[in-house]
Amino acid sequence: MTGAKSRIIWGIGLLLVGISLLLGLSVSRLTRPVWSVTTFFKEAENDHQVGVVYTVKDEQGRVISQASRRVTVGDEIFTAEGRHYRVTGVKGNTAYARYLGMDRDLLAYNEYYSHLGVPAVRMMARSTRPVGIYHTHSDESYVPTDGSESIPFKGGIYQVGEALVNRLKNSGVRVDYDRTPHDPHDDNAYYRSRRTAVKLMQNNPIAIFDVHRDGISDPSYYQRYISNEDVAQTRLVVGRENPRMQANLDFAKRLMSYANSLHKPVVKEIFTAQGNYNQDLMPTALLIEAGTHTNTKGEAERGIALLADAVPVVLGLTGPAPGGAPKPVTDRTAGTPGSWKALGWIIALTLLGGGAFLLISAGSWDRAKSRLSDFFGREFASFFAPRRARKPDLDTAEKATETPAEGHRDPDAGEAARDHLERIRQD
Repeated sequence: MTGAKSRIIWGIGLLLVGISLLLGLSVSRLTRPVWSVTTFFKEAENDHQVGVVYTVKDEQGRVISQASRRVTVGDEIFTAEGRHYRVTGVKGNTAYARYLGMDRDLLAYNEYYSHLGVPAVRMMARSTRPVGIYHTHSDESYVPTDGSESIPFKGGIYQVGEALVNRLKNSGVRVDYDRTPHDPHDDNAYYRSRRTAVKLMQNNPIAIFDVHRDGISDPSYYQRYISNEDVAQTRLVVGRENPRMQANLDFAKRLMSYANSLHKPVVKEIFTAQGNYNQDLMPTALLIEAGTHTNTKGEAERGIALLADAVPVVLGLTGPAPGGAPKPVTDRTAGTPGSWKALGWIIALTLLGGGAFLLISAGSWDRAKSRLSDFFGREFASFFAPRRARKPDLDTAEKATETPAEGHRDPDAGEAARDHLERIRQD
């Protein structure tokens, strides 16, 4: 076997090893979140710490959002009206965001859902796949009702989760509600709750919701009178550090648009934050914040119940589906933003790794280009060519080594023919 062929085989072997590692990483994500920069900054997901409040202001200094979570450059906000902002700087607990214009997807969804009828009666679900619900921060509570912002292992957030469960069941939706606690409320809460999310995934859910409450001190920030009820608004949070981010965001936009068309404005905004929040597990995984710790638990329960009215239709489980409707996010033929982007990254990394290997083994750009040209030329054809295509060359070479007729002896020609035959035999 020639050195060139040996290098080709080694290269193919390394490529197969790389593909195997990528497949292994795809399997391991079920037990560990995808790697991201936040691996080194775990406080990025240690949110809802009472008293730790970030205020986001626009370019004119107007407050556009508040949150009890770490705000970083690159975080984005989508308001119920469709305004799109991106955080460009953070100083202390104040973040500054640039207005990017009206989001086209939200405008389209708002227009469509505003004309969509509401089911007059309870409908049978088109699918038996459940909606999974759990709580990463199982201690979260509501001070006016529970007497404390935190009750370890049995926070008031469980009753808010039950309000979501009951409303979905009344709509004919099957629900898988996991009440496993994940205390303490620290940096590792999302790692512990990931085991619960993976357990829910075993039942093939159509969506997964992680229900929380915010931790800002002003109760009026979420308080609204909607559909003849005093409620606490909800916020949908999407993690930026996962390959399904675009799909999660698209699901959040649809859910906010339809929920607000039914009970405006029960969803205050969508917040894309640095972190994963276990949303890499599926494209319909969301974090829901139901009010804040200074709202009453009843306000939070009523608010999340109104949000639940939109879930079955957006997921394509029940409700109207007239002609021209956008495909539900669970439709296999619908687009899944983020999947092609992730595949593109895998292909790009594979090509980059192969190029680096070729450059290192060659020692220079010129030699690397020469080897690459040789691979797609003579060596590539020789490696894959049928044996019978190469036999005439061997026969010709053997004939060339035969003793020529007297008077026609050419020593140089005979030597060249023997060298040619030897190269063919080595190949």
